[in-house]
Amino acid sequence: MGESEGKAAQISLKDQGNEFFKAGNYLKAAALYTQAIKQDSSNPTLYSNRAAAFLNLVKLSKALADADTTITLKPDWEKGYFRKGCVLEAMERYEDALDAFQVALKYNAKSSEVAKKIKRLTQLAKDKKRAQEVETMRTNVDMSKHLDSLKTELSGLYGAEDGSKEVFSFLVETMENAVKSCHENSTVDPRVYFMLNKDKTDTEKYAPVVNIDKAFESPHTHNNCYSFLREYADDSFSGAACLVAPKSIISYPQVWKGQGSRKWKHGQSDGFFFQFESPLLRKVWFVPSTIEKGRTLCRDPVELDISVHEVLPRVFKQT
Repeated sequence: MGESEGKAAQISLKDQGNEFFKAGNYLKAAALYTQAIKQDSSNPTLYSNRAAAFLNLVKLSKALADADTTITLKPDWEKGYFRKGCVLEAMERYEDALDAFQVALKYNAKSSEVAKKIKRLTQLAKDKKRAQEVETMRTNVDMSKHLDSLKTELSGLYGAEDGSKEVFSFLVETMENAVKSCHENSTVDPRVYFMLNKDKTDTEKYAPVVNIDKAFESPHTHNNCYSFLREYADDSFSGAACLVAPKSIISYPQVWKGQGSRKWKHGQSDGFFFQFESPLLRKVWFVPSTIEKGRTLCRDPVELDISVHEVLPRVFKQT
């Protein structure tokens, strides 16, 4: 076959490939481009076209290799960088894709298609980075860093012995478990967790967790729950307790709807209340939660004035 006949065959194969590509038959198009490449392995257009076919077949590694070959054969042609950017976008390597599209724009500053890709990828890269940050915050739950002042306060009340450490660890662990539950289920179950006495508590009679889901329906149920919990804490010889209640379940008392000194200053965020009870100290926090990137994310706990925003009255007798 003469040189002119070879060129004609090559063009014919490429044109056939283009027709199949337009018809959506990417497998056949890729096969035809491959045949054409065997006849002219230095033609960047053939690699660029095959890269597009492989991309539509979701053969991303092959598509990326062809895009790189296109760039090697013709480094000042925007198409190779455009193909590479499209493949990297499909791989969700958004920052690398942006780099490729930026180079494509350098060689064709008037390309509206490339400019649109850059705008889209800039937002996708930003969204992906934020989603990764959100997931890191959801996974690495560390509430103790927000409670340093409480740790000091407990040490002053209980002394430096193991008592304050045990109470602090109990509080932190309970709060962290509540945050993890909120992340997983988008809410928390209304519960009171008791720090039972290892030596005195009859564990067959008293469990470390009490369900209080009916406590906030009316003043009557609220008062009954409080009375029961106070007796429970006393009879079980508990040293401390932590109450966890989602904001959404509380019909009474609505501790975020007061006016004047009770005025709620923490917006409309969903979240949960966390109230700590012990004979020596009482505290209450609100842990706001938001939906970000489709995932529930708990924010830093906000300490409230317990004399204004208590969810339940004092559970332990004051000492």
